[in-house]
Amino acid sequence: MQNIEEISGEDELIRLLLKRQSELNSLLEVTRAINKNISTPVLIQMLEVIMQNYLQVGRLRFLIEHEGTFVCISSYGGDEESAKSLYQACRKLSKARSLTSLANHEDNLLKRYDYFIPFHQKSKAIAYALIGDFNTTEEMLSNDLNFIQTLINVIVVALENKRLFRERMESERFKREMELAQEVQNMLIPMRLHKETAVEIGAKYFPHQNIGGDYFDFIRINAHEFLWCVADVSGKGISAALLMANFQASLRAWSAVEEDLTNIVERLNQIVLKNTKGERFITLFVAKYNEKTRKLNYINAGHNPSILYHDGEAVPLKLGTTMIGAFDELPFLNQGEVDVDPGSMIFNYTDGLMDYDIPVTKSWNEDKLLEFVINNGDLSPDKFNQTLLDHLNLIIKGKPIDDITLLTLRIF
Repeated sequence: MQNIEEISGEDELIRLLLKRQSELNSLLEVTRAINKNISTPVLIQMLEVIMQNYLQVGRLRFLIEHEGTFVCISSYGGDEESAKSLYQACRKLSKARSLTSLANHEDNLLKRYDYFIPFHQKSKAIAYALIGDFNTTEEMLSNDLNFIQTLINVIVVALENKRLFRERMESERFKREMELAQEVQNMLIPMRLHKETAVEIGAKYFPHQNIGGDYFDFIRINAHEFLWCVADVSGKGISAALLMANFQASLRAWSAVEEDLTNIVERLNQIVLKNTKGERFITLFVAKYNEKTRKLNYINAGHNPSILYHDGEAVPLKLGTTMIGAFDELPFLNQGEVDVDPGSMIFNYTDGLMDYDIPVTKSWNEDKLLEFVINNGDLSPDKFNQTLLDHLNLIIKGKPIDDITLLTLRIF
């Protein structure tokens, strides 16, 4: 006949085996849910059910790292604490790298709990768990604690993988958006510029990143008139590129039917405002030249002033208005008109030419640019643009912080 101790030992072994089987079943269910990409709230709900009903954990606080801070994603049992106070309490145990008993801890919040469990990725803490009111036997304590760590660690790894997947998807989406924006912008930038008896044009465009916000265009209106524009849209990405595509289409459409630049700019302001609800704006310089009258009409809408050069003199073209797309009605609008002598050069650019990642106000500013134009204004447009870039490489060691567009015209 078996004695009482042998029967008791067998019963304890059976209970242990059954418990291990239940643990494996619980982990299997959680793993299946993770593989099905179940939502985070449902995953946390599964964790709480296992902790409460199977492991007899009466109080749980589960915090994970999110954008530089910690948020509490599971909390049941006892009085509710703020995520901030929980995080501050856990930070007092920042040196702990494994499960830590909180028996008789001096911190008023931590002593409400039985154990603290940190989770690290390399040396960085990514999650904390506090468990309390833990109802287990002395014999099963070690087994239950090991299982709790394993279970929560599986959840932590799943949540971290979800985060990495979201980041990767966001990165891919952003990459594709930039590719689309670049494709749109490449369609906007003229592949060829006119070189004929009346005008010679040279252009250079350097986006700060793969996709920029600059735009330039040259439009032959009729046999004796042409129009050009240099513009800079606020922001980057596909939305900025689409806005510029719409702007180009509107400019080309209105310049074909409207003779007055003032009316064209007012129309463009309304179009941009309607499309962006005032959330984006465009600065631009637009000009129209008549070869018969030799009259140049222009409007500078909050843009860097283009420079008219002839015979050793350089004049900035500043008349115009504020940026378009910012106001329902432009607060003022002045159209400039100048006579253009044969051989004159007009230099247009965007603000990237003047803005660098180091202070350059002494070595490079608008006065220095005027001086450079005076000294080099007799060069051909292409040669002038390249000489300017070579000059900047010599005097400035920093890099531009925005796109650079150079559009230079020689009018004969």
